[in-house]
Amino acid sequence: MTTINNDPLGHILADIIRREGGFVNHPADRGGPTNFGVTAQTLGGWRKLGRAATADEVKALTEAEARAIYRQQYVTAPGFETITHPALLHLLVDSAVHSGPKRAVQWLQTALGVTADGVIGAKTRATIAQADQETLYRKVLGQRLRHLGRLITSDPKQAAFAAGWMNRMAEFVEGRA
Repeated sequence: MTTINNDPLGHILADIIRREGGFVNHPADRGGPTNFGVTAQTLGGWRKLGRAATADEVKALTEAEARAIYRQQYVTAPGFETITHPALLHLLVDSAVHSGPKRAVQWLQTALGVTADGVIGAKTRATIAQADQETLYRKVLGQRLRHLGRLITSDPKQAAFAAGWMNRMAEFVEGRA
C-alpha cells in the first residue's frame, strides 16, 4: 500500500478526498451540504454539537479535520484497520464513506457468508483471514454496484449523481483505486 508521510492510510484518504471534492450543497443530495464528503450530520456528531452542522460550519471544515473524521469513523470504528489486503481496505473505507460504515461491513460479511450484523467480530475476522482476498474484493464491489443501481432506481433524483458514482466505481473495477 502506498504511504504518505509514513501513514499507510494516506493514499486511501487522499483518494477519497479527491473523489469527494470540496464544498457541495446539491439539492438532491440526501446528506445535505458536504465538504470533502463529510456531511452536516457527521460533522455535527464529530464535534458533539447536539445537532447537524450548519452549511457554513461544513464549508469551513478543513481537510485535516476531514481526514481525522475519516480515520476514526470510517476506518477504526468499523474495524477496517484489521484488513491487510490493500485494495480491499481501500474499497471498504471508500464504501463506508459513501454508503455508511455499517453497510460496508454488511457487504463484507455477506461476501464472506457470515451473519451480516454490521460488526466485525472474531468470526468475521477469522473468515476474512481464510478468504481469497481477490474474490472477496470482487464480491464486495459487486454488492456496492448493485446498491448504487437500486438507489437510482428507487429514487430517480439520485440519477443526478450516477455519472460520478460510476466514475468512482470504475476506479475500483480498473484497479486504479
